[in-house]
Amino acid sequence: METFSTQPEFQVKEAEYLRLLGYPRGHEPGERVKELMAWARDWYAQHGRPWAYHRRVALQTDAGALRLDDVEFGSPRLREHLQHHAATGAVLVAVSAGRECEEHARELWNEGKPDEYFFLEIYGSAVVEDLVARTSGRLCDVACHDGLMAVPHYSPGYAGWDVAEQNKLFELITARAGRSLPGPLEVLSSGMLKPKKSLLAVFGLAPVSAPRPAALATPCEGCAFSPCRYRRAAYRHQGGPVSDRTPGQSETGPTTEPRYTVNARALRKWAAERVRVTPQADGSVEAVFRFDGTTCSHQPLAFYYRVKLGGAGDGHVILESSCRPAADDVGHKLTCSYLADGEDHLREIAADRPLLGRSLDEVFAWSRESAPAGCHCAPASRAHKWGLALEAIHYALAQTRAAQPVS
Repeated sequence: METFSTQPEFQVKEAEYLRLLGYPRGHEPGERVKELMAWARDWYAQHGRPWAYHRRVALQTDAGALRLDDVEFGSPRLREHLQHHAATGAVLVAVSAGRECEEHARELWNEGKPDEYFFLEIYGSAVVEDLVARTSGRLCDVACHDGLMAVPHYSPGYAGWDVAEQNKLFELITARAGRSLPGPLEVLSSGMLKPKKSLLAVFGLAPVSAPRPAALATPCEGCAFSPCRYRRAAYRHQGGPVSDRTPGQSETGPTTEPRYTVNARALRKWAAERVRVTPQADGSVEAVFRFDGTTCSHQPLAFYYRVKLGGAGDGHVILESSCRPAADDVGHKLTCSYLADGEDHLREIAADRPLLGRSLDEVFAWSRESAPAGCHCAPASRAHKWGLALEAIHYALAQTRAAQPVS
């Protein structure tokens, strides 16, 4: 099971593209957004050079170690992930949207075209996501003949797997590949991939009939490859991984209680210590949330999320938003993306402005995946933190209104 694909099939669905752009589920984009989305698709169709590679390897796991083709990896979380899914084998995967996308996006930024830059960057991310999902489907297609199926992939930089092992995984992939990879790819000393719209991953292969905990009844629940002929269960996150309800709805009917994804204790602490709300003379509200986290190398970092909101009578529409490192923060300069791209990475962070022009309440209907990594390197990680910030600000405003005397 070794495959080299220089022009693999892919299909970026509009809903997935909009999700990565930061729009809530069900949102109807404006004409300018549609124009930019169509432009990015057309440009990539003409110039993009995606590729994919995968190879089956031997898997050995025990209580204290994990080895892939006799190369030991030190992530207990990866070992647990494979053991929980009852994996008996593994497949190494490398996919990329190609360097052309990244190079042209940088040219667009230098030409003063931030909108085109942003939409092409995000399209590259969407291509990688779809390539990974389709690879999962293809692995199931081949492995089914042996009574096996692919389990959800895991990659360096995910929770519990140090991104520093990206180099080791890359060496294992390239050292034993039958020939060169289908496209250019290198790993920087930081563990960052170049081109950055790329991914290295390990898929486990598990017996279809293997017993699993109820929460892991079938790996299909964690696989987004929708046209798969071997699907045994619906994709668990389909329809909105954060909330399947609009604000003001619960399982039993209408309610005035919003459905926060953050527990109440954390929200109370954040509202008291990390959120600052300042009413303005024109009826708007300035709100700031401070995020404190750590890089994958365990260095502290701090970012400020600032939003300007319309008045309560208008549903606190998000009028302006920004995300920047704290003035005294140095941790962001130690992240993989900053070490690879420097100020370009900060511009990527600044370009993320989810729910702009929408009511703050729509954070509860915003479909985003859980990506709790401390850094801001990946779009999913940045969206996760924006979700935390907006929920904390929403909670602080709600507490302020509740404390006001009834006239």
